[in-house]
Amino acid sequence: MHQEKQKAGCTTNGAISLASPLKSLLVHLSCGMGVSFGFWIAFNLLSINFIQDPARTLCMVWVVELLIAVLVYSLFRKSPDQCSYLRAITRGLLSLPAGALVNAFGAIVLGAPVGLQQFPKTLHWSLLMSTFTFVPAACVYGASWSDWNRIYVRSKPTGVTDFMVSLPAHGAVIGAWFGAWPMPLDWERPWQEWPICVTYGAVTGYIVGMVVPIVLSLAGDRKRD
Repeated sequence: MHQEKQKAGCTTNGAISLASPLKSLLVHLSCGMGVSFGFWIAFNLLSINFIQDPARTLCMVWVVELLIAVLVYSLFRKSPDQCSYLRAITRGLLSLPAGALVNAFGAIVLGAPVGLQQFPKTLHWSLLMSTFTFVPAACVYGASWSDWNRIYVRSKPTGVTDFMVSLPAHGAVIGAWFGAWPMPLDWERPWQEWPICVTYGAVTGYIVGMVVPIVLSLAGDRKRD
């Protein structure tokens, strides 16, 4: 009985555990729909073409995705008895500019074009990438370096919530890296320009990363059965 109480206490004081693949599915389905809805609003309501106006399109996508991400991931915050839902949302929003700076710096170091003409594109792309990578972790773990180090630096997630946060983020970064490959090729296609193909890669990797935790959860449930 004492051990069972200790386990229950760990669940209460730690990150909220996803008891079934259904919850992971709902979280990632919401975030995936957020990306799709952002593109849909830009194209159908604002008549913005991503290839012709990537900055405004990216702006709409990250705003919609951010609103959904902070609301959903804050439900799974660590130590909910010490951190309110509103506080988790606030720290997720505060992490957005910090994550954008990190992503922009990484992109520029790896060869993203710089200049006043490219600044709006890089800005909104970095904010989108921050929404994919920094915001979910900030909502769930706050400023806990041990948790950030475990899931991002050492890549050793230990639970379903860790996988739910880390795999889409890793997928977005890896997808962006693969998406950048066509940029230097002499194909002269409009989608090769910065940051169009990189965004396609990042979104694809993000979605793949959202599917993987669901598959892992289903596989784990089958093994337990």
